[in-house]
Amino acid sequence: MAQADLFQSPDYFKIDDLLTDEHKLIRETVRNYVKKEISPIVEEFAQRAEFPVKITKQLGELGCFGPTVPQEYGGGGLDYISYGLMMQELERGDSGIRSTASVQGSLVMYPILAYGSEEQKQKYLPKLASGEWLGCFGLTEPDHGSDPAAMISNFKDAGDHVVLNGSKMWISNAPFSHVAVVWAKNEQGKIQGLILERGMEGFSTPTIHNKWSLRVSATGELVFDNVKVPKENILPNVRGLKGPLGCLTKARYGIAWGAVGAAMDCYDTALRYSKERVQFGKPLASFQLQQRKLAIMVTEITKAQLLNWRLGVLMNENKATPEQVSMAKRNACEIAANIARDARQILGGMGITGEYSIMRHMMNLESVITYEGTHDIHLLITGHDITGIKAFS
Repeated sequence: MAQADLFQSPDYFKIDDLLTDEHKLIRETVRNYVKKEISPIVEEFAQRAEFPVKITKQLGELGCFGPTVPQEYGGGGLDYISYGLMMQELERGDSGIRSTASVQGSLVMYPILAYGSEEQKQKYLPKLASGEWLGCFGLTEPDHGSDPAAMISNFKDAGDHVVLNGSKMWISNAPFSHVAVVWAKNEQGKIQGLILERGMEGFSTPTIHNKWSLRVSATGELVFDNVKVPKENILPNVRGLKGPLGCLTKARYGIAWGAVGAAMDCYDTALRYSKERVQFGKPLASFQLQQRKLAIMVTEITKAQLLNWRLGVLMNENKATPEQVSMAKRNACEIAANIARDARQILGGMGITGEYSIMRHMMNLESVITYEGTHDIHLLITGHDITGIKAFS
């Protein structure tokens, strides 16, 4: 039986003073949703490794799918700080829940908005925004993760349609998706985006089982066996890797906020437990080593909160660089993983049980550190940016 959700957000440097009333209202709305709808069920679904399908409509109604997409296409028309706060609160509940929203907004809706035709926008975006349809993003392949340019998936011209072959791996939302934005090479070897719909002959989405991480997120493969894709389903306004990489920048931004949410939950749990748990006749919180752990946690959370807020301002001003987003994503993942580990230690043996959220966050964060650019790749992106010398091709 999971503990009651008593979460209180740390705000050591009064960052709330930097937020508008609208920002705070959006954050509280999503926080209350997580407390009411996610926290009571998430441990049970994680233990069963099952995706809570009902949340798709709930997240749509809450405005968590494509919140920065213009209202004319069903989105919220909100700014990037609002989006970040939404992702922070969802991942405070569970990384898999936030992944569902991140993929939908940043990896499915964003490329259709940025690279799609007006017909594609009108057809797909409103249904994705409402949660009527769930989407997924196909870039990573079984043999090509950090090196997407080496992808094998390809399509050939066949008159009024193209024929797509290949496969994708580690695809969040895949088993339940109605729509897939897939990246493949044309006959000239140029990467293009295609919109696939469930039911297309030769298109299948087998589920990946036996995960120890992101157990409430549905993960699968995308398999293309001579799939006929109408030419009007090709994204017309981008070619090359800049297409999918532009999507990943948006997703990484959301992850930067989301991972801090997971860190906040681990810290808050450990802080409350340390005050209540008595050892050697006094609370754990009275011991120097435990106070050191907690002090480092809140310091790192505060630094990450400030970094994310500043990045949000730059995103709103259209001044943020992909390299800045990489730094924020890597930093948030690192501090969150460290905080989860230290928080688990404070709880001792209780920290490994489903009665508390910490071990679930620990396992989830191992995936968050890896996807949308691995920890090492993001360090090399920063290294390239500051030296001008690329360490990988």
